[in-house]
Amino acid sequence: MTTRKRKKVVKYRGSHTHGGGAKKKRRGAGNRGGRGLAGSGKRAHHKKQLIFKLFGKDYFGKKGFHSIRREKIKAVNISFIEDNLEKFLQNKTATEKNSIVEINLEKIGYNKVLSSGSPSRKYKISTKYFSKKAKEKIESAGGEVVSV
Repeated sequence: MTTRKRKKVVKYRGSHTHGGGAKKKRRGAGNRGGRGLAGSGKRAHHKKQLIFKLFGKDYFGKKGFHSIRREKIKAVNISFIEDNLEKFLQNKTATEKNSIVEINLEKIGYNKVLSSGSPSRKYKISTKYFSKKAKEKIESAGGEVVSV
């Protein structure tokens, strides 16, 4: 026949600190080394093996999406090309053949043509990006836009 043992919880009822000494002694998670799996990197990563066993090798490290680096667009207007045309011809970043001015915008440091301004000459502009309106204006003046 078994004897009935009184539970510890019942024994501690009304004792105020449940046998833990002063009130401050068992306070907070620092008493038990942090919450959850805290301290898993301490002392030569001994706890890592347990974590790998429980949760698999993907528990540590970064996961998910990363942003795609897109090319930054540096745009230039037709009016800018008109204003600085003499400078481009002197620096030989633009050449003139049979009254057609050829400009490679990437050599100048730009990659898009916008439509502000009106072309006074025939241009052959090679660039990666261009607006529809800019292409229309250049072609109506007798030039062309070549995508690189």
